[in-house]
Amino acid sequence: MSKLKLLTDIEESYTELRYKTSWPTRGQLVKSAVIVLIASIIIAAIVFAMDQVVNTIMHFIYSLGQ
Repeated sequence: MSKLKLLTDIEESYTELRYKTSWPTRGQLVKSAVIVLIASIIIAAIVFAMDQVVNTIMHFIYSLGQ
């Protein structure tokens, strides 16, 4: 009984994916990918800057103890 339910669910999922889903155009996909790339670079730069600031502060603190 549960196998029939599973097969029915798979068939319904395939039908929805194949016929009812609207896929982005190539242009929309490229634009979205570029936005994600730029956002990732900005976030990486912010994290890098924060890491450098903390590193500098820690070096300063450790140098006081010597």
